[in-house]
Amino acid sequence: MNDWLAGHYDLLRGLHILAVIAWMAGLLYLPRLFAYHTKATPGSEMETTFRTMEAKLLRIIMNPAMVAAWLFGIGLIVANSELRGGWAWLGEPWMSAKLAGVLFLTGWHGYLSASRKRLASGTSPRSERFWRATNELPFLAAIVMVIAVTTEFGR
Repeated sequence: MNDWLAGHYDLLRGLHILAVIAWMAGLLYLPRLFAYHTKATPGSEMETTFRTMEAKLLRIIMNPAMVAAWLFGIGLIVANSELRGGWAWLGEPWMSAKLAGVLFLTGWHGYLSASRKRLASGTSPRSERFWRATNELPFLAAIVMVIAVTTEFGR
């Protein structure tokens, strides 16, 4: 299995990148929807539209993209263990930064999912200002992760 993954490394990497792009699009867009949602009149047609958009964004795009990013990422780790002759590279600073970023994005995804449920029920304590202020957190994490992986700093 490891040989097969290593032999298809470029395909895995391409699929991983596509999954991450879709996931990041959702992570960047959902808080913006929340910011607009907080301004909608409760019970209005606009609020219903935001609830529908948020739920579909999570269910149809973000959740599958996150799962795919994780699966292809794990495939890349296994393939890299074959190509690099072991697992020691997982402890290198650049990979630690990447993995920390993945955990942050996964946690943020979970927070956004729970926040969507609170907004839909009308019990969200977060303001438009909060959602606008936190909207770029995934992109900041992506900057660190991409620079870490492309430069392999600390190597």
